[in-house]
Amino acid sequence: MIKRRIEFVFVIILIWCLYLLLFTDYGFMWKLFFGGLYCAIILASVFSLILENRSPNQTLLWMYVLIFLPVLGYFFYLYSGQLYLKGYLFKTKRRMARDEWERLMRKEKTPDLSFLQDNQQSFARFANNVALTPISTGSRATILKNGSETFHQIKTKLREAKEFIHIEYYIFRSDRLGKELIDILIEKANEGIEVLFIFDAAGSRSLCPRDIKAMLKAGIKIRPFSPLKYGFFNQKFNFRNHRKIIVIDGEIGFVGGLNVGVEYLGEDEAIGYWRDTHMVLAGEAVYSLHNVFLLDWEYVSGEKVIEKHRADKSRSRLEDDVIDGAIQVVASGPDTQQGIMSDFYYALMTCAEKSIWIATPYFVPDEAIRTALRVAAAKGIEVRVMVPEINDSFLTQYASRSYFAELLRYGVEIYSYKKGFLHQKVIIVDGNLASIGTANMDMRSFHLNFEVNVFLFGSSSIRDLVGQYEEDIEHSEKIGAIQHYKRGIIERAKESFARLFSGVL
Repeated sequence: MIKRRIEFVFVIILIWCLYLLLFTDYGFMWKLFFGGLYCAIILASVFSLILENRSPNQTLLWMYVLIFLPVLGYFFYLYSGQLYLKGYLFKTKRRMARDEWERLMRKEKTPDLSFLQDNQQSFARFANNVALTPISTGSRATILKNGSETFHQIKTKLREAKEFIHIEYYIFRSDRLGKELIDILIEKANEGIEVLFIFDAAGSRSLCPRDIKAMLKAGIKIRPFSPLKYGFFNQKFNFRNHRKIIVIDGEIGFVGGLNVGVEYLGEDEAIGYWRDTHMVLAGEAVYSLHNVFLLDWEYVSGEKVIEKHRADKSRSRLEDDVIDGAIQVVASGPDTQQGIMSDFYYALMTCAEKSIWIATPYFVPDEAIRTALRVAAAKGIEVRVMVPEINDSFLTQYASRSYFAELLRYGVEIYSYKKGFLHQKVIIVDGNLASIGTANMDMRSFHLNFEVNVFLFGSSSIRDLVGQYEEDIEHSEKIGAIQHYKRGIIERAKESFARLFSGVL
């Protein structure tokens, strides 16, 4: 906090120096002093930047920004370029998360995964060594397509809750859908059921204070994640909780791409049809998903709840012994190993032997993932990337398109989804490995946001993902290499401009 305040003092000094240099009649020696003070602050920032050991390209980019954009470059660096991932920010949460998962893993034995196919076993070895969460063979996943199916299931299961409801969302609106869920939560709280509710302070700005008061009055414990009023000096507003989690009685868990709002039902005329994918979990994986929520709750509330729910592990076990592949819940964010979700995506793709199918609304891949896709396509593996034709962000839309040319040259198939807005975050490899969750394929999801994904090893639910992907292809247009090459200079300029911001998208 002290360091951040010092940096904002530096901003004021820089503005002051620039003003005195350009708009006053001070003598040469005074202007030399002010110019020297300005340069000293910029050089100190450049030195600090170099010590962060980023990639050479990133380091040079931010050096140019700091040097050639007076004051504005320094201010932009503080909020978009510095991003303390290794410093004090979230240090306590990071330590708590690691300690808790290590306690959990010490008691866990890796299940027998010999029944998995070779590519699945290869990915499982990576996942078991890198993630702190266990791989489970005693879990079941059911795929939910779009908002109508998802929220019907959510409302049904919420009404059946007997002991507790734990809920966490990036976006939760006070519209018709949001109020329906709030009414159910208040009803269950009045029945004496524990309801814990986390909402992201930035994503859920439209959650009405009146609704929050009504929930509090009913006995619901509700907390914002990283309140904006505390984030100005410590930069926490850059790191948002993008997770969508519901855990009911420790037996049922929901996770996926859908936030709470009528647009996710396709009822917003400005957006139109909304294509998304969610998932309901049963079995041991629910316990892992629940621990992700509980660690977030301890962070936002200061209340110790993990030990209280330790016994929930036994109730999460399935009654039958039928093994339907394996499932692993993986959380990522500033409180975990830096870039872990990018590593998982890369490892998943490099295990491919036949096909890699990707659907993502925000496609701003890092160099490792671009390399994995290029190499796979060059080896003759079918690589498909599906993105929405129209995005809800100008920068993201054109930054995504800036990567098409290099991928098309290697034979990657790129599809533009035309039926509506594609918001699902799905990767399918060889039809027997898959990822579904909250993490987009962009730098914000890889390095800034708190995310959670579920990885499926040979689960029967992957067949549903494959079938839905094939349906989505029917509503998409394949972008040809020649067609893309012939795009106009204005389009190219937009792409090049947007790509400059890839590191913070």
